[in-house]
Amino acid sequence: MSSNPKRLPRLTAILTQLQTKRLLTATELAEKFEVSIRTIYRDIRALEESGVPILTDPGKGYAIMEGYRVPPIMLTESEANALVTAEQLIRQNKDSSFVREYIEAINKIKSVLRYNTKDKANLLAERTIFAHHDESNHTSNYLSCIQLALTNFKPIQLNYCTVEGKQTTQRVVEPFAIYNSTQENWLLIAWCRLRKDYRAFRMDRMSNLEVLSETFEPHQLTLEEYVEICRQNFEAALT
Repeated sequence: MSSNPKRLPRLTAILTQLQTKRLLTATELAEKFEVSIRTIYRDIRALEESGVPILTDPGKGYAIMEGYRVPPIMLTESEANALVTAEQLIRQNKDSSFVREYIEAINKIKSVLRYNTKDKANLLAERTIFAHHDESNHTSNYLSCIQLALTNFKPIQLNYCTVEGKQTTQRVVEPFAIYNSTQENWLLIAWCRLRKDYRAFRMDRMSNLEVLSETFEPHQLTLEEYVEICRQNFEAALT
């Protein structure tokens, strides 16, 4: 692919990026790797000549042909250590479905580690302790299915309890975004069909959640625009 030892890591990293995102522009790649756009053009050509099926969409960017996969790229020891540390932090999270899915994913990643790296990662896991707080007990089990509903544009039916716990209402909502508060409570930002507006729902106050089979039209509002609207509403309330 290349006789330049400094170029090889970049080509591998570009291939990883192309497998991570659906479409990437030469400008994005050039900025990420701090090289010229012309260099990225040469790198893409080198990958193509090595047999990687890269598709070029004029004016939009590059993508890898659907279905093409390469063997997993080995993690460095530092990268493996970062994942192990993140796993210990995730185990403290309040949503049990999120913890379960993350641990399953991490186990699959660990399975492709070199034996030496794997042994060191396991040693680090055994020697790393995070204090457990009673208030960190799992309080919801809905994050995983809510994530799937959000990305597949499926509405959710749920019962929602008020802050005081005195009233429960049934809602049908269209998932829009997910937010994690500093207290590790997961919030679902969604279009509420009952209130006909965007609302934030704490997942630990949800019950009888069901993802419906129908689909809804994707929201045109961006998350940045939503945050700006919330900021403006907050400032207006103070005046």
